[in-house]
Amino acid sequence: MSFSTVSALSPLDGRYAAKLSALRPLMSEQGYMHRRVQVEVAWFIALSDCGFPEFKPLTGGARKYLLGLVNNFSEADAIAIKQIEKTTNHDVKAVEYWIKSKFEARPELQAASEFVHFACTSEDINNTSHALQIQAAREKVVLPAIDGLIATLREMAGRFAEVPMLSRTHGQTASPTTVGKEIANVAVRLAKARERIAGVALLGKMNGAVGNYNAHMAAWPEFDWEAFSRKVVETPAPLGLGLSFQPYSIQIEPHDYMAELFDAVARVNTILIDFARDVWGYVGLGYFKQRLKEGEIGSSTMPHKVNPIDFENAEGNLGLANALLRHLSDKLPISRWQRDLTDSTVLRNIGVAFGYAVLAYASLATGLGKLELNEEALAEDLEASWEVLAEPIQTVMRRFGVQGAYEQLKEVTRGKTVTAEALHELIRSLEIPEEEKERLLAMTPASYTGKAVELARRAQTP
Repeated sequence: MSFSTVSALSPLDGRYAAKLSALRPLMSEQGYMHRRVQVEVAWFIALSDCGFPEFKPLTGGARKYLLGLVNNFSEADAIAIKQIEKTTNHDVKAVEYWIKSKFEARPELQAASEFVHFACTSEDINNTSHALQIQAAREKVVLPAIDGLIATLREMAGRFAEVPMLSRTHGQTASPTTVGKEIANVAVRLAKARERIAGVALLGKMNGAVGNYNAHMAAWPEFDWEAFSRKVVETPAPLGLGLSFQPYSIQIEPHDYMAELFDAVARVNTILIDFARDVWGYVGLGYFKQRLKEGEIGSSTMPHKVNPIDFENAEGNLGLANALLRHLSDKLPISRWQRDLTDSTVLRNIGVAFGYAVLAYASLATGLGKLELNEEALAEDLEASWEVLAEPIQTVMRRFGVQGAYEQLKEVTRGKTVTAEALHELIRSLEIPEEEKERLLAMTPASYTGKAVELARRAQTP
């Protein structure tokens, strides 16, 4: 059977394959192999500089060649490693053998070939490779997508800062706001959550089979292996890995940082689910219209419909992403004794979790780009909701000591159709200063927005 997008089991590699082209090279099995080669090469080169008489420093030509294996890693290389794995039935050993196979006709490297994967357990290679994958996905795909949404929301917050909108608490009419302020709320929440993702340190360990440098010490007991391991892990690429050093572990890195990161991404996704549902509702109320491309169809049977499908798709895919992210964060920090293999198969799904999230971010970006504000519908709703002015009127009454202010307004407004005339009649009868009466009489639902405009504009800038 030949594989194509229509025969893919996962929609990420099928229907939505084109939308995830930036993530696939980083989080696929090929991406995993690429990082394993990177770690093995960095460790090998660093070992050559330790001053061991058995492993002389590599020449410049050898170093350039080795780094070329990393920089030029291709799909063909990944397939070659998979062929070796058919024999070894061990994926990390297959990478080691592939690297050694590249030493043929290079006597300097052939002589040192036993220092490939020297004193390493497979998890020394795997944990750092996963960290490098996550690092690349976070910096190149996930954060830029979130940053794009934040930038769009900030721009919308400013553009719609002065457009009044009826609030709805518990689904009922409530104190007015502005469209820009409601969008600003999301932009500010998202920016804070984004910083939590960016702030998680990505850890790596290179300390052997149970975290004690046992094999390392057996080979050179006087050498400071922990300092060496730290240097390899922390030194920026290409001479190192550019990660944060994990000094304590069992055979596997504990994955606590992964749980922290996945929880942070899930928090962003939860904020965006909240936002997608609200925009969906605003479209339903007519506050927003949606632009269609020529030839697009909203419904197969109802020609008038323009469905908010981008926000619906985003909500669904954010839910899938969070289901996976939360399983990852719950499961990965747990390992029986010094090692079990349950994390290995689970870790291979990090790209799937990120994939659903990135797909959702793209849907939201598309949906936001289609929105057109319907100020007429917003104004009509406000004009039909004079009852919301009961709040400012009774608050001013309280300021001046009018007894039973809340109760008087409750009697006039609760469960009734409230008109401007009825409220104005009440205002004129109040025993409050004349200038306060005039201020209340001049107020409309559209003007009763408090500091909404100021708050929306403030959220425009980081």
